Amino acid sequence: GLVLGTYSSEKEEGAAQFTSAGDAFDRLVSGKLRELLSLCGPPLKKGKTRVFHGLHQDFPSVVVVGLGKKNAGVNDQENWNEGKENIRAAVAVGCRQIQDLEIPCVEVDPCGDAQAAAEGAVLGLHEYNELKQKKKPVVTPQLHGSAEREAWQKGVTYAEGQNLARYLMEAPANYITPIKFAEHIEQKLRSFSNVKVHIRPESWIATQQMGAFLSVAKGSAEPPIFLEIHYLGGANTNDSPLVFVGKGVTFDSGGISLKPSSGMDAMRADMGGAATVCSAIVTAAALNLPLNIIGLAPLCENMPSGKANKPGDVVRAKNGKTIQVDNTDAEGRLLLADALCYAHNFNARAIVNAATLTGAMDVALGSAATGVFTNSSWLWTHLYEASILTGDRVWRMPLFEHYTKQVTDCPLADLSNIGKYSRAGGACTAAAFLKEFVTASHWAHLDIAGVMSNKDEVPYLRKGMAGRPTRTLVEFAARLSQDSHN
Repeated sequence: GLVLGTYSSEKEEGAAQFTSAGDAFDRLVSGKLRELLSLCGPPLKKGKTRVFHGLHQDFPSVVVVGLGKKNAGVNDQENWNEGKENIRAAVAVGCRQIQDLEIPCVEVDPCGDAQAAAEGAVLGLHEYNELKQKKKPVVTPQLHGSAEREAWQKGVTYAEGQNLARYLMEAPANYITPIKFAEHIEQKLRSFSNVKVHIRPESWIATQQMGAFLSVAKGSAEPPIFLEIHYLGGANTNDSPLVFVGKGVTFDSGGISLKPSSGMDAMRADMGGAATVCSAIVTAAALNLPLNIIGLAPLCENMPSGKANKPGDVVRAKNGKTIQVDNTDAEGRLLLADALCYAHNFNARAIVNAATLTGAMDVALGSAATGVFTNSSWLWTHLYEASILTGDRVWRMPLFEHYTKQVTDCPLADLSNIGKYSRAGGACTAAAFLKEFVTASHWAHLDIAGVMSNKDEVPYLRKGMAGRPTRTLVEFAARLSQDSHN
């Protein structure tokens, strides 16, 4: 199969405006493609397709996709590069049509941006069907033509990174337990000589005095794991690393503060933070990015057993602060508190944590963007600029003292794990809580609860767990590595 792009013309009646690959193919078939398209009615709108059969022996089926306006660039209102997003969406829909035709291989028009085209193809075809007997036919996308090969490969690598996060988040919680998560990541990194993976057991976690993390883990029969990854891509292995921290609750029942049963199955993806940061490091290693990255993922389940945290219990974090656990379903911040304390051991250039932390984040922004709380405008700028390119957007949220007071005003301990006005500003009070465990001057907390899954909002992702914002984290790391080069 072949997927070709066409731009919408300024005039409704104008002839189809092909990409250069589309033009070349049209010449190859003596103008038949353009002729057939004009017979089919008005020019193709953005994201719409037409399928033609029997035009050329090498490509029995050709899908033509609408790319929207030709010179679409950065849209300041939307905070993304519209041209790149149009290409991702159009290529994804074209590749899925080839898949529906049960054609095993598809060549993809680079559409003037081979990286975006590759991302659209590889993200658009991905589906978790490991456990089904009846699977959709596998389609292998490849670049049409020989130009832009390097950019295409980069796009494939970025998309495969996000697909790894999607795979981990989508898999059932009995398949991805804390130890299985860690082993899966270790296996993905095995071939890289500049990566060390440490799978730390419960005894190690105890020696580190991570009392907040252990208090969550003790409610489950599955033992906790602290996954620690060292990627040494920098010219000097002693250069200050970028530290990624990810919340790794492989299943979240809410504990004693039990969640409603409706939709609880989606809480297999409550390790989305760990999935995205670990996948970003796998991608950074595959791209051979010239910087050092450390990944930290506290992994456990949050379950309601006789050993579980009870509302009102007080636990002690690694830095000595005591925490009153007023709601056992606000457990992610307990894991992160200890992991963030540990992250300060590495003299980091920046600490970035990701977590499906609060339902309040989903209420605030929905699935449009990841909420970012940060004490560093330098860090914010890098994340924001990266997200414009990837189309996986971020939006800055407040870290006001106003919210800190709501978690430090606590009857029994130094901090409460929920704000005293309960639901008001829930994502902000969660961020304020985490800030109590950070002394580094460049720290960002990404609340990814709203972008955890996809219904139909992102057209190049199928329904299911989204693996967002993995590509933004990779692009951010790539920008940081250029910074250290210059």
